[in-house]
Amino acid sequence: MSHVPVLLNEVIKFLAPKAEDVILDATIDGGGHAAAICEYLKPKGKLIGIDQDSKLLKAAELKMKNAKCKIILLNGNFRDIDKLLEPFKIRSIDAALFDLGMSSYQLEESGRGFTFKKDEPFLMTYKFPINPEDLTAEEILNTWSEKDIADILFKYGEERYARRIARNIVLRRQKNSFKTTFDLVEAIKRSVPHRPWQKINPATKTFQALRIAVNDELRALTESLEKVWQFFIPGSRLVIISFHSLEDRIAKNFLKTKEKEGLAKIKTKKPVTPRAEEILSNPRSRSAKLRAAINI
Repeated sequence: MSHVPVLLNEVIKFLAPKAEDVILDATIDGGGHAAAICEYLKPKGKLIGIDQDSKLLKAAELKMKNAKCKIILLNGNFRDIDKLLEPFKIRSIDAALFDLGMSSYQLEESGRGFTFKKDEPFLMTYKFPINPEDLTAEEILNTWSEKDIADILFKYGEERYARRIARNIVLRRQKNSFKTTFDLVEAIKRSVPHRPWQKINPATKTFQALRIAVNDELRALTESLEKVWQFFIPGSRLVIISFHSLEDRIAKNFLKTKEKEGLAKIKTKKPVTPRAEEILSNPRSRSAKLRAAINI
Protein backbone atom coordinates (compact mmCIF):
# COMPACT_ATOMS: atom_id res chain seq x y z
CA MET A 1 0.00 0.00 0.00
CA SER A 2 2.44 2.66 -1.22
CA HIS A 3 1.77 6.33 -0.56
CA VAL A 4 3.90 9.22 -1.84
CA PRO A 5 3.17 12.45 0.03
CA VAL A 6 2.68 15.38 -2.36
CA LEU A 7 4.53 18.69 -1.88
CA LEU A 8 6.04 17.38 1.37
CA ASN A 9 8.70 20.08 1.79
CA GLU A 10 6.15 22.79 1.14
CA VAL A 11 3.69 21.24 3.60
CA ILE A 12 6.33 21.27 6.34
CA LYS A 13 7.26 24.86 5.48
CA PHE A 14 3.73 26.23 5.80
CA LEU A 15 2.58 23.97 8.66
CA ALA A 16 5.73 24.95 10.57
CA PRO A 17 5.34 22.17 13.17
CA LYS A 18 6.73 22.94 16.62
CA ALA A 19 7.75 20.61 19.44
CA GLU A 20 4.54 20.59 21.50
CA ASP A 21 1.98 21.40 18.80
CA VAL A 22 -1.33 19.68 18.28
CA ILE A 23 -1.53 19.06 14.52
CA LEU A 24 -4.40 17.65 12.52
CA ASP A 25 -3.97 15.61 9.35
CA ALA A 26 -7.59 15.61 8.21
CA THR A 27 -6.95 13.09 5.42
CA ILE A 28 -4.17 10.92 6.78
CA ASP A 29 -4.24 8.26 4.02
CA GLY A 30 -1.20 6.01 4.46
CA GLY A 31 0.52 8.43 6.83
CA GLY A 32 3.15 9.92 4.50
CA HIS A 33 2.69 13.54 5.53
CA ALA A 34 1.87 12.59 9.12
CA ALA A 35 5.07 10.60 9.63
CA ALA A 36 7.16 13.53 8.42
CA ILE A 37 5.25 15.98 10.63
CA CYS A 38 5.77 13.77 13.68
CA GLU A 39 9.54 14.12 13.30
CA TYR A 40 9.16 17.74 14.40
CA LEU A 41 6.99 16.95 17.43
CA LYS A 42 8.41 15.92 20.78
CA PRO A 43 6.66 13.39 23.04
CA LYS A 44 4.22 16.05 24.26
CA GLY A 45 3.20 16.99 20.73
CA LYS A 46 0.11 15.36 19.21
CA LEU A 47 -0.68 14.23 15.68
CA ILE A 48 -4.38 13.66 15.01
CA GLY A 49 -5.17 11.67 11.87
CA ILE A 50 -8.63 11.25 10.36
CA ASP A 51 -9.71 8.93 7.56
CA GLN A 52 -12.97 7.30 6.50
CA ASP A 53 -11.20 4.11 5.45
CA SER A 54 -10.22 1.88 8.36
CA LYS A 55 -7.70 0.06 6.13
CA LEU A 56 -5.84 3.29 5.51
CA LEU A 57 -5.80 4.01 9.23
CA LYS A 58 -4.17 0.63 9.82
CA ALA A 59 -1.56 1.44 7.18
CA ALA A 60 -0.88 4.80 8.83
CA GLU A 61 -0.62 3.14 12.23
CA LEU A 62 1.93 0.67 10.87
CA LYS A 63 3.96 3.40 9.18
CA MET A 64 4.04 5.46 12.37
CA LYS A 65 4.58 2.67 14.91
CA ASN A 66 7.97 4.13 15.88
CA ALA A 67 6.87 7.77 15.86
CA LYS A 68 8.09 9.93 18.72
CA CYS A 69 4.94 12.01 19.08
CA LYS A 70 1.54 11.08 20.50
CA ILE A 71 -0.81 9.81 17.79
CA ILE A 72 -4.60 9.79 17.73
CA LEU A 73 -6.15 8.00 14.75
CA LEU A 74 -9.86 8.51 14.11
CA ASN A 75 -12.11 6.62 11.69
CA GLY A 76 -14.66 9.06 10.28
CA ASN A 77 -15.44 11.92 7.91
CA PHE A 78 -13.53 15.15 8.45
CA ARG A 79 -16.82 17.05 8.25
CA ASP A 80 -17.48 15.58 11.74
CA ILE A 81 -14.24 16.81 13.26
CA ASP A 82 -16.02 18.41 16.21
CA LYS A 83 -17.73 15.14 17.16
CA LEU A 84 -14.61 13.07 16.54
CA LEU A 85 -12.46 15.24 18.81
CA GLU A 86 -15.01 15.67 21.60
CA PRO A 87 -14.03 12.53 23.58
CA PHE A 88 -10.40 13.69 23.69
CA LYS A 89 -11.20 17.13 25.17
CA ILE A 90 -9.10 18.84 22.51
CA ARG A 91 -9.98 22.54 22.54
CA SER A 92 -7.44 23.99 20.11
CA ILE A 93 -5.33 22.95 17.13
CA ASP A 94 -2.02 24.57 16.18
CA ALA A 95 -2.00 23.47 12.54
CA ALA A 96 -4.14 21.48 10.12
CA LEU A 97 -3.47 19.79 6.79
CA PHE A 98 -6.09 18.86 4.20
CA ASP A 99 -4.58 16.74 1.41
CA LEU A 100 -7.57 16.17 -0.86
CA GLY A 101 -5.87 13.82 -3.30
CA MET A 102 -7.14 10.35 -4.10
CA SER A 103 -5.44 7.59 -2.15
CA SER A 104 -3.20 5.38 -4.29
CA TYR A 105 -4.53 2.40 -2.36
CA GLN A 106 -8.17 3.25 -3.01
CA LEU A 107 -7.47 3.78 -6.69
CA GLU A 108 -5.35 0.69 -7.27
CA GLU A 109 -6.25 -1.87 -4.61
CA SER A 110 -9.54 -1.15 -2.88
CA GLY A 111 -11.73 -2.81 -5.51
CA ARG A 112 -14.44 -0.18 -5.00
CA GLY A 113 -14.63 1.13 -8.55
CA PHE A 114 -12.56 4.30 -8.40
CA THR A 115 -10.78 3.56 -11.68
CA PHE A 116 -12.14 3.00 -15.18
CA LYS A 117 -9.13 0.80 -15.95
CA LYS A 118 -10.42 -2.16 -13.90
CA ASP A 119 -13.76 -3.95 -13.89
CA GLU A 120 -14.83 -3.60 -10.25
CA PRO A 121 -18.05 -3.32 -8.22
CA PHE A 122 -19.27 0.24 -8.68
CA LEU A 123 -19.22 1.53 -5.10
CA MET A 124 -16.89 4.57 -5.19
CA THR A 125 -17.19 5.32 -1.50
CA TYR A 126 -14.13 6.33 0.52
CA LYS A 127 -15.76 4.84 3.59
CA PHE A 128 -14.77 1.40 4.85
CA PRO A 129 -16.45 -0.61 6.18
CA ILE A 130 -19.51 0.29 4.10
CA ASN A 131 -23.00 0.28 5.58
CA PRO A 132 -26.08 -0.86 3.61
CA GLU A 133 -27.54 2.65 3.70
CA ASP A 134 -24.42 4.32 2.25
CA LEU A 135 -24.82 5.85 -1.20
CA THR A 136 -22.91 4.15 -4.03
CA ALA A 137 -22.25 4.93 -7.69
CA GLU A 138 -24.29 1.86 -8.61
CA GLU A 139 -27.33 3.33 -6.85
CA ILE A 140 -26.94 6.66 -8.64
CA LEU A 141 -26.72 5.04 -12.08
CA ASN A 142 -29.62 2.65 -11.51
CA THR A 143 -32.09 4.86 -9.64
CA TRP A 144 -31.46 8.57 -10.14
CA SER A 145 -33.36 10.46 -12.82
CA GLU A 146 -31.76 11.30 -16.15
CA LYS A 147 -31.79 15.01 -15.25
CA ASP A 148 -30.14 14.49 -11.87
CA ILE A 149 -27.40 12.32 -13.41
CA ALA A 150 -26.77 14.89 -16.15
CA ASP A 151 -26.65 17.66 -13.55
CA ILE A 152 -23.95 16.01 -11.42
CA LEU A 153 -21.86 15.09 -14.48
CA PHE A 154 -21.92 18.70 -15.62
CA LYS A 155 -21.56 20.30 -12.18
CA TYR A 156 -18.94 18.02 -10.65
CA GLY A 157 -17.18 16.74 -13.76
CA GLU A 158 -17.61 19.76 -16.05
CA GLU A 159 -18.50 17.17 -18.68
CA ARG A 160 -19.70 18.80 -21.92
CA TYR A 161 -21.47 15.59 -23.01
CA ALA A 162 -23.29 15.21 -19.68
CA ARG A 163 -26.80 15.06 -21.16
CA ARG A 164 -25.82 12.55 -23.82
CA ILE A 165 -24.10 10.30 -21.28
CA ALA A 166 -27.07 10.52 -18.91
CA ARG A 167 -29.46 9.59 -21.73
CA ASN A 168 -27.41 6.50 -22.62
CA ILE A 169 -27.17 5.51 -18.96
CA VAL A 170 -30.96 5.52 -18.65
CA LEU A 171 -31.41 3.64 -21.95
CA ARG A 172 -28.93 0.97 -20.89
CA ARG A 173 -30.39 0.40 -17.43
CA GLN A 174 -33.80 -0.27 -18.94
CA LYS A 175 -32.32 -3.51 -20.25
CA ASN A 176 -29.48 -4.25 -17.83
CA SER A 177 -28.69 -2.61 -14.52
CA PHE A 178 -25.23 -1.17 -13.81
CA LYS A 179 -23.07 -3.40 -11.63
CA THR A 180 -19.43 -2.67 -12.45
CA THR A 181 -17.20 0.10 -13.75
CA PHE A 182 -16.94 -1.38 -17.25
CA ASP A 183 -20.73 -1.18 -17.60
CA LEU A 184 -20.43 2.60 -17.36
CA VAL A 185 -17.32 2.77 -19.55
CA GLU A 186 -19.32 1.18 -22.36
CA ALA A 187 -22.12 3.73 -21.97
CA ILE A 188 -19.59 6.57 -22.07
CA LYS A 189 -17.96 5.20 -25.22
CA ARG A 190 -21.34 5.36 -26.94
CA SER A 191 -21.82 8.95 -25.79
CA VAL A 192 -18.51 10.76 -26.29
CA PRO A 193 -16.95 11.31 -29.75
CA HIS A 194 -13.69 9.41 -30.21
CA ARG A 195 -10.75 11.78 -30.57
CA PRO A 196 -7.44 9.86 -30.83
CA TRP A 197 -5.32 12.93 -30.06
CA GLN A 198 -6.92 13.52 -26.64
CA LYS A 199 -4.72 12.48 -23.72
CA ILE A 200 -7.53 12.42 -21.16
CA ASN A 201 -9.65 9.27 -21.13
CA PRO A 202 -13.29 10.14 -22.03
CA ALA A 203 -14.43 8.45 -18.79
CA THR A 204 -12.29 10.68 -16.54
CA LYS A 205 -14.77 13.49 -15.94
CA THR A 206 -17.75 11.19 -15.42
CA PHE A 207 -15.85 9.09 -12.86
CA GLN A 208 -14.73 12.24 -11.05
CA ALA A 209 -18.29 13.55 -10.93
CA LEU A 210 -19.72 10.32 -9.55
CA ARG A 211 -16.98 10.06 -6.93
CA ILE A 212 -17.69 13.61 -5.74
CA ALA A 213 -21.43 12.93 -5.62
CA VAL A 214 -21.13 9.61 -3.78
CA ASN A 215 -18.87 11.10 -1.09
CA ASP A 216 -20.52 14.55 -1.02
CA GLU A 217 -16.96 15.85 -1.25
CA LEU A 218 -17.53 19.55 -1.85
CA ARG A 219 -20.03 20.12 0.94
CA ALA A 220 -17.94 17.97 3.28
CA LEU A 221 -14.88 20.12 2.54
CA THR A 222 -16.77 23.38 3.07
CA GLU A 223 -18.20 22.16 6.39
CA SER A 224 -14.87 20.79 7.57
CA LEU A 225 -12.91 23.98 6.88
CA GLU A 226 -15.44 26.02 8.85
CA LYS A 227 -15.32 23.57 11.74
CA VAL A 228 -11.55 23.29 11.93
CA TRP A 229 -11.28 27.08 12.03
CA GLN A 230 -13.27 27.00 15.28
CA PHE A 231 -10.40 25.07 16.85
CA PHE A 232 -7.80 27.59 15.72
CA ILE A 233 -6.07 30.10 17.96
CA PRO A 234 -3.91 33.06 16.92
CA GLY A 235 -0.94 31.63 15.06
CA SER A 236 -2.65 28.41 13.94
CA ARG A 237 -1.69 27.37 10.40
CA LEU A 238 -3.87 25.85 7.69
CA VAL A 239 -2.61 24.04 4.57
CA ILE A 240 -4.94 22.77 1.83
CA ILE A 241 -3.81 20.69 -1.15
CA SER A 242 -6.43 20.37 -3.89
CA PHE A 243 -6.36 18.43 -7.15
CA HIS A 244 -9.14 19.90 -9.27
CA SER A 245 -10.68 23.32 -9.83
CA LEU A 246 -13.82 22.73 -7.76
CA GLU A 247 -11.85 21.94 -4.59
CA ASP A 248 -9.36 24.71 -5.24
CA ARG A 249 -12.16 27.25 -5.65
CA ILE A 250 -13.58 26.29 -2.24
CA ALA A 251 -10.13 26.57 -0.62
CA LYS A 252 -9.40 29.90 -2.30
CA ASN A 253 -12.76 31.44 -1.40
CA PHE A 254 -12.62 30.18 2.19
CA LEU A 255 -9.20 31.73 2.80
CA LYS A 256 -10.16 34.99 1.08
CA THR A 257 -13.29 35.26 3.22
CA LYS A 258 -11.33 34.71 6.42
CA GLU A 259 -8.80 37.32 5.33
CA LYS A 260 -11.54 39.88 4.57
CA GLU A 261 -13.01 39.22 7.99
CA GLY A 262 -9.62 40.03 9.52
CA LEU A 263 -9.23 36.49 10.84
CA ALA A 264 -6.49 35.19 8.57
CA LYS A 265 -3.39 36.12 6.63
CA ILE A 266 -2.93 34.21 3.38
CA LYS A 267 0.65 32.95 3.00
CA THR A 268 0.36 31.88 -0.65
CA LYS A 269 -0.49 34.73 -3.04
CA LYS A 270 -0.74 32.11 -5.77
CA PRO A 271 -1.17 28.37 -5.24
CA VAL A 272 2.08 26.46 -4.83
CA THR A 273 2.51 23.68 -7.39
CA PRO A 274 4.97 20.77 -7.62
CA ARG A 275 8.35 21.26 -9.23
CA ALA A 276 9.25 19.41 -12.40
CA GLU A 277 11.36 16.88 -10.48
CA GLU A 278 8.46 15.91 -8.24
CA ILE A 279 6.07 15.53 -11.17
CA LEU A 280 8.62 13.32 -12.90
CA SER A 281 8.98 11.04 -9.88
CA ASN A 282 5.28 11.17 -8.92
CA PRO A 283 3.09 11.97 -11.98
CA ARG A 284 -0.07 12.07 -9.85
CA SER A 285 1.23 15.22 -8.19
CA ARG A 286 1.02 17.23 -11.42
CA SER A 287 -2.39 18.78 -10.69
CA ALA A 288 -1.74 19.54 -7.01
CA LYS A 289 -2.24 23.09 -5.75
CA LEU A 290 -1.29 24.12 -2.23
CA ARG A 291 -2.80 27.11 -0.42
CA ALA A 292 -1.88 28.18 3.10
CA ALA A 293 -2.95 30.73 5.70
CA ILE A 294 -2.37 31.63 9.33
CA ASN A 295 -4.97 32.55 11.93
CA ILE A 296 -4.53 36.06 13.28
